[in-house]
Amino acid sequence: QVQLVESGGGLVQAGGSLRLSCAASGSIFRINAMGWYRQAPGMQRELVAVISSGGSTNYANSAKGRFTISRDNAKNTIYLQMNSLKPEDTAVYYCKAVAGLQWRDYWGQGTQVTVSS
Repeated sequence: QVQLVESGGGLVQAGGSLRLSCAASGSIFRINAMGWYRQAPGMQRELVAVISSGGSTNYANSAKGRFTISRDNAKNTIYLQMNSLKPEDTAVYYCKAVAGLQWRDYWGQGTQVTVSS
């Protein structure tokens, strides 16, 4: 089992920045990859950025050049630095871990990000 706790969401004006954190606990040695997803009202959950256990990263086109995913292995935490935020970035942001031999998904509770115009 892997437990995930997100933090760092909030209200920010367009053009501003936020940094989200996701702390993992439990069977963290089984984590294969972690990532950030988001879900806006009435929309499907979508990938924002992922980082593998080897450190490679991948971003959605909407995040490229503005968002950076990183991790601190000592703290078992990943981060999402979001710059140049736009109103369309408004969503609940979820942290996901993929762990174990069966590549099971674990989700955090989500953190709200609201970008005002």
